[in-house]
Amino acid sequence: MEAALMLAGVLFMLGLISVLIRRNIIFMLISVEIMLNAAGLAFIVAGSKWVQPDGQVMFIFILTMAAAEVSVGLALILQIYHQLKTLDSDAANLMKG
Repeated sequence: MEAALMLAGVLFMLGLISVLIRRNIIFMLISVEIMLNAAGLAFIVAGSKWVQPDGQVMFIFILTMAAAEVSVGLALILQIYHQLKTLDSDAANLMKG
């Protein structure tokens, strides 16, 4: 139990650090996915500890939300690349609007 929660914490921290350090938008999107999977792992471990199906239900919700986030995120990334010809997040900061 404790090892799985530690793994979830380490994965979440790696994802958070990667979001803060990376400038490539695709790597930032992947890092957010790592963070969501870490949260899902924590829900599954908590559900198995208390012998409740709530953790698995929340994990299914997280997977659904992650799929929607990836589809919208990739669409936004394609639009940013089409307009700016780069995937650097600092360049996206210069957009007007």
